[in-house]
Amino acid sequence: MSETSFKHIAGQGLWGNNAVLVQILGLCPLLGVSNTVINGLGLGLATTLTLIASNATISIIRHWVRTEIRIPVFVMIIASVVTVIELSMEAWFHDLYKILGIFIPLIVTNCAIIARAESFASKNAVMPSILDGLFMGLGFTAVLITLGAMRELIGFGTLFQQAHLMFGAAAEGLKITVIDNYQGFLLAILPPGAFIGLGFILALKNIIDKKRESKKSILLENTQPVKN
Repeated sequence: MSETSFKHIAGQGLWGNNAVLVQILGLCPLLGVSNTVINGLGLGLATTLTLIASNATISIIRHWVRTEIRIPVFVMIIASVVTVIELSMEAWFHDLYKILGIFIPLIVTNCAIIARAESFASKNAVMPSILDGLFMGLGFTAVLITLGAMRELIGFGTLFQQAHLMFGAAAEGLKITVIDNYQGFLLAILPPGAFIGLGFILALKNIIDKKRESKKSILLENTQPVKN
């Protein structure tokens, strides 16, 4: 399967080479703001947009950037994209922007973004680079949402609280109270809770991968011709 095929790029971004679960990149913002689903979704979408825009731009100019200066140029492009996204969020999602705070401009330092620029966008055409940014971003967002849901449910007993910060006043009814009269669990919404939750997610991925590899091995053994 070609490394620039849709199926390969999607599989790598969402699972096989997930920026968090495999490359272990971008942990600072992941652990810092993933205490609710909406916070995780907001940061995840901002990171995904950054990946798409920076990958596309870097792919377009890749033939004109000298090797010696490529990293500073990539960082400048990423910083420009993040600045546009930050100002847009401040204008249209001001309350969510205040909650995410410093983690929006810190997207510039997210190692996953510069890694994709260097390893993929600088070596491939525009459309595969856009798809790579999209699915790497979606993979990162999926982990943020999953971890945010775990921490919000255990910490507050709810899901989708403060949905109006992203979707407007009409979304206030989206909040789901899973546990009535819940007193909360402070550890879940503190940074140590994020580490513990991420550990469980990593363990689950490893279990699933081992089961898949085991099934593949059994299938290969059953399809091999019997020697006389």
